[in-house]
Amino acid sequence: MTDLSGRTILMSGGSRGIGLAIALRAARDGANVAILAKTDQPHPKLEGTIHTAADDIRKAGGQALPVLGDVRSDEDVQRAVDATVAGFGGIDVVVNNASAIDLSKTTDLPMKKYDLMQDINCRGTFLLSKTAIPHLQKSSNPHILTLSPPLNLDPKWAGAHVGYTIAKYGMSLTTLGLAEELKDIGIAVNSLWPRTMIATAAVLNLLGGEQVMATSRTPEIVADAAYAILTKPSRALTGQFLIDDDVLAGEGVTDLSKYHAGGGSDADLQPDIFLD
Repeated sequence: MTDLSGRTILMSGGSRGIGLAIALRAARDGANVAILAKTDQPHPKLEGTIHTAADDIRKAGGQALPVLGDVRSDEDVQRAVDATVAGFGGIDVVVNNASAIDLSKTTDLPMKKYDLMQDINCRGTFLLSKTAIPHLQKSSNPHILTLSPPLNLDPKWAGAHVGYTIAKYGMSLTTLGLAEELKDIGIAVNSLWPRTMIATAAVLNLLGGEQVMATSRTPEIVADAAYAILTKPSRALTGQFLIDDDVLAGEGVTDLSKYHAGGGSDADLQPDIFLD
């Protein structure tokens, strides 16, 4: 594949942040993007809804299908898959972008939050991927891309926030398993993770505020890396845990200064978690 023109992407989340950046990059090629997300009305602390995201996708040159629903719901996910196929004729790409985060220590983590992370991150990734597989099989270049980290078994990452680590590694185990299970039918399954913190609402509201935002990269670096992955032949790249700047280096992109949210040097950047 040379671009995503006419390709159909089904994404969980995507009203803002990294998911929206991936959607907009695809839209610039004229892709079709369906977004399954819960934000129907403006949130006091979060920019964007499925409707504003759809408008942005259309303005960028793509076709958009906002689907109000919850990736935790079997019925909502099936409805999103069915609507995407009905609206665009099939599914070429699934992007598992929806994720919940709580970095609390075990004794401080309510089980309601633990269950939320498990259900959105791990179960939601498995469910959306599973439900879309029959349609991905019909694509000429099918991809599943999950925003989750390498399976780093250094105990420090489990010990730092075991509830969240279990949920994110569950997403990554889904990548590992599905890549092996689906390799013979040519569906690529990969994970993508940023080298540094990314300037999103989660960073602003949960992970350090403006100070960390200034030492982060913009979501566009992940979007450009995702684009490079999704335009590769599916049988040539699967079962990989990819890092955004490594992907771009493989594309010959080494000057990453435009992605620095605070405009400083690389030395100022805050590394993301799960990476040594």
